[in-house]
Amino acid sequence: MELVLKQSQELSLIMTFQLRQAIELLQYSTYDLYQYIKDQELENPLIELKERPLDEERMRGKTTSTNSSQQLIDFVKSNDIGMREKLFEEAKFLYRDKRDLKLLNYLIHNLDDSGYLQLKEYEPFDNTDIERGIHLLQQIGPIGIGSRNLKECLLLQVNYDYPDEKLAKNLIENHLDLLANRKWNEIARCMKISLAKVKELYDFIQTLHPKPWFGITDSSIEYLNPDIIVEYKDGNLVYFLNESYLPDIHFNSKYSNLLKEKDETSKYINNQFTNYKWLLSSIEQRRITILKIVEVLVAKQELFFREGSLKPLTLKEVAAEIDLHESTVSRATMNKVIQTPRGTFDLRMLFTSKLETVDGNSISQSEVKELLQSFIEKENKYKPLSDQKIADYFNKEKGITISRRTISKYREELNIPASSLRKEISV
Repeated sequence: MELVLKQSQELSLIMTFQLRQAIELLQYSTYDLYQYIKDQELENPLIELKERPLDEERMRGKTTSTNSSQQLIDFVKSNDIGMREKLFEEAKFLYRDKRDLKLLNYLIHNLDDSGYLQLKEYEPFDNTDIERGIHLLQQIGPIGIGSRNLKECLLLQVNYDYPDEKLAKNLIENHLDLLANRKWNEIARCMKISLAKVKELYDFIQTLHPKPWFGITDSSIEYLNPDIIVEYKDGNLVYFLNESYLPDIHFNSKYSNLLKEKDETSKYINNQFTNYKWLLSSIEQRRITILKIVEVLVAKQELFFREGSLKPLTLKEVAAEIDLHESTVSRATMNKVIQTPRGTFDLRMLFTSKLETVDGNSISQSEVKELLQSFIEKENKYKPLSDQKIADYFNKEKGITISRRTISKYREELNIPASSLRKEISV
């Protein structure tokens, strides 16, 4: 066997730290970028940050929408103690027994954000104590709080607030699965009551709360920092990045002399100087890229900003418009919030795929979803149409080429149940 030594040339792309940094910064939100810059200050002695003074007028904002150009950072702060602490304070006022208070403290701090009790595999209390604690909770919180499932939640509300509703209690206790699946005839047969009575019980149960307390949360501070602002100025739409709270990045001049030395310290300092320049370059490149994308979005979706109607627009189309790769546009639009005259949204919401119409035009996903929601709201509640029949209607009557699977997908995204679960009682 002959051994042969060969030489060959290969081209390969090696992702440097600087390239990786540029890609990472592109997909950061402005708040994430702020945190990253602060971390770089700790790692690189050449970086000196100067915080910008906060403009209090620009710190006022809402959590969902805004009509003011001054509301640049959506900011909500509450000085109140958490709701769980409030519940326990009420428990201490109402009860004196230390064992009861210990039990209630445990239960209250194991409630989820809907008010349901999330028990662990190994509990420090037995089932009898848990049951007793749940009933104690009903005296200090909304009826149903501390329940372990939907059935228990509804039963607690009936038992405490409507003790005379025996049939409703029977229906919840024994036939909740039939009720959830709207098996009206089967409920009537099992309970030996009329369909009219089934409807009466159903309407009553609809008035109960499926979540004992959806507002129970302990978050005392919530932030929503828009990364991009779009607003009206003299009747025109203008846009800018919300970077007013990012610190200014300066070179720490006391290390200037070390850049010229020829020792190991100088090597380290020069390497950090390269990182410093790359950081500045990456941040600027991120800013330019995002502004290019927003410029296209504002132009293409002007009707949305003015009237709320989205046009079909894809990442690929925006990328072609500004001569960037689609993956770059994808990264640059990740984790970004845009504040507009119509509210504050995820930037990706402005992208919507197309569906073809029979006349060769296109219609956006959002428009089809609006049509679907409107169609279902107006349908015969006693004979709701299946996804296939809705797709056939859209194809024939609206000229929109759409499949049953797409109708099903959009319906689920709109939280609309299937036809069998939309059927009302016919009496």
